[in-house]
Amino acid sequence: MKLLVHICCGPCAIYPLKKVLEGKIEVCGFFYNPNIHPYTEYRKRLDAVKILAEKMDLRIIYNDEYSMEEFIRNTINNVSARCVYCYTSRLEATAKAAVKNGFDFFSSSLLYSRYQDHEQIKHIGLGMAEKFGVHFYYNDFRIGWKEGIRESKRMSLYRQQYCGCIFSEKERYIGTEAG
Repeated sequence: MKLLVHICCGPCAIYPLKKVLEGKIEVCGFFYNPNIHPYTEYRKRLDAVKILAEKMDLRIIYNDEYSMEEFIRNTINNVSARCVYCYTSRLEATAKAAVKNGFDFFSSSLLYSRYQDHEQIKHIGLGMAEKFGVHFYYNDFRIGWKEGIRESKRMSLYRQQYCGCIFSEKERYIGTEAG
């Protein structure tokens, strides 16, 4: 079985990757996160994934496309639905990359975070699986939340303070609901 795992950031990927690597699964990471703002934050997260890949001896496919304008264009008129767009765009890119590169399954480290809409991610992932003819590997990785945090600190990985988009940055640092 070959699995492509979308990686939103290094710290969130540790526990899911460790879990799937325990089995008899061939695993590859996929970095695609055009929503992250500002660009300096995007680079910190990309660099952390490169360090993680080296430490875990993991192959990563990098789609180093920074298209913040497209994200804003698709969310500005309905900021409250931005996460659905974000999940959809990243899971769609992962499913397409899985098909293109001969993977049997795809998944995402988004399934690790306690701050993401887990059921929405699962729903979108299953929809992309049907749309592109590749299986969605579902697992509730939130059980490993504390283990992932400890491990990311042990690895000295950059740990971000907000989800990634300009709106979540505002919510984190101003403390208000965006939109």
